[in-house]
Amino acid sequence: MSISPRRSAVALAALTALLVSGCSDGPDRPRPAPSSPAPSSAGPAPSDPPAADPAARATALAGTLSDEDLVGQVLMPYAYGSSATEVSAGSAAGNRALAGVDTPAEMVAKYRLGGLILVGFSADDPTSGNQATTNVDNPKQVRALTDGLRAAAGKLPAGGAPFLIGTDQEYGVVTRITDGVTLLPSPLAAGAAGNPALTEAAWRAAGAELAAMGINLDFAPVADVLAARSTVIGSRSFGADPATASPQVAGAVRGLQAEGVGAAVKHFPGHGLSAEDSHTELPVIKQSRAELDRLAFPPFRAGIGAGAMAVMSAHLDVKAVDPGTPATFSRKLLTDVLRGQMGFQGVVITDGMNMAPAKKWSPGEAAVRALNAGNDLILMTPNVKQAYDGLLAALKDGSLPRARLVEAVTRVLTMKFRLAGRDAPALSTLDGAAHRKAADDLATAAVTVLRGKCGGAVSGPVSVTSSGGRERTRKLLTEALTAAGVKVVPSGGTVVHLVGYGDGAKDLRADAAVTVAMDMPYVLSGAKSPTLMATYSSTRASMAGLAAVLAGKARPAGRSPVPVSGLPATTCRT
Repeated sequence: MSISPRRSAVALAALTALLVSGCSDGPDRPRPAPSSPAPSSAGPAPSDPPAADPAARATALAGTLSDEDLVGQVLMPYAYGSSATEVSAGSAAGNRALAGVDTPAEMVAKYRLGGLILVGFSADDPTSGNQATTNVDNPKQVRALTDGLRAAAGKLPAGGAPFLIGTDQEYGVVTRITDGVTLLPSPLAAGAAGNPALTEAAWRAAGAELAAMGINLDFAPVADVLAARSTVIGSRSFGADPATASPQVAGAVRGLQAEGVGAAVKHFPGHGLSAEDSHTELPVIKQSRAELDRLAFPPFRAGIGAGAMAVMSAHLDVKAVDPGTPATFSRKLLTDVLRGQMGFQGVVITDGMNMAPAKKWSPGEAAVRALNAGNDLILMTPNVKQAYDGLLAALKDGSLPRARLVEAVTRVLTMKFRLAGRDAPALSTLDGAAHRKAADDLATAAVTVLRGKCGGAVSGPVSVTSSGGRERTRKLLTEALTAAGVKVVPSGGTVVHLVGYGDGAKDLRADAAVTVAMDMPYVLSGAKSPTLMATYSSTRASMAGLAAVLAGKARPAGRSPVPVSGLPATTCRT
């Protein structure tokens, strides 16, 4: 049972003051809500009693660290290469430009890093332009990489705490690891299903698979409410209604953390309020404070209430709270609102510092500003050496108060110790029958009919077509329809047409009997087909659920979580 946010804040402040004065003894420490830990090869910190609670262990360890080690603990960059110690010439060149080293392991050692983010992207990923490398070829390779990174980190003074390895495994269009894992339907699909228990079960399967690969922090779930037609957020969101999105966020948090993977809800205070893309510009949030409280904040409150270990701050200009200052660098938003008013006591993580709004300043100055605003982890700095040196210089000249740095490190270490102690599941458990069933149940519950028959729309012969090629998705649906007893032919018959991410009216097919939106359903407003359906995702599970509904073997219970012009949210749910 966790203590109240106010008591926790007072205790942490007292501990920080004691650490700064060189004493590690003090009053009662804050006790985070219990959570299952993640895999780690690291044991307890030297001289710490094994039964000590995470906050006490964090406090004791932080009190032993040098300035250099403290600074390293708040940095979480990316690195080039699919191995910790053996990289290609191109990856070595990338690491030298980024950090003056050849390999990821050398980066961890030189800068005494607290963590590393693994990156990679797919063709549909709206964040792909922000990712300069990939570390995620397949689960076996990822596990070897994470083992190598932990081996390098274990030799550091802070090596008694688990090394953080994170990634953006949101499912849907932003899914860093795609091969050999169970792919859940998108968050928007979960919003359409409207069943938090199914969401929690699916995200628990996801957490177990991330843990098996050595990943203990997921930059998910997305808590952004879609108040605008945002292409950068889109189906990454659980929907446009905070009342229905909130329990979905909470379910995802509980699922991940039940398997020992920390959840980082994002992008605070709400990227879905603007259609602009913070990778390339500073979006302006024009809503009033009352609208923020009503529309944007509830899913974040739900994630915090479910015990989320982290919250990611966003590069957003929130006019009603701190006009002109990106939320990432806003003490009013992060310290006053997120911590003071919403009671969050976990780790605040910046969005990528290699994104345009953060690059207004040098890497060092941006890192200092972010920490002073209330962030505890600096994510994806564009230059590790400059960020590290800038933080050290600010610590020495007083522009970064030591108390603020120690507070940040103590929070990071507390999270790490909460994630400690569980053996990683075997890689053989990935994409197993139980995990697939959890994904299938959620995906099938998401299938929505916005016009036409509520199931049994086809009996065969059927031909499957799609915009933009998408041969893999067509094959998945063809196989699923065949398994459901529907005859599929190369052409002719009843046409089922699939439209996906980024598709518009030009991608529709006038003669299709059934048009299916596999991402945002907005495109269906211009479709002429007698039957209009949405899966919100194009995974194997989503195509299997679609096939079951088309064949009349499952009833579509989904409800569109975003409004589609001229169409009801569903024609089937009673």
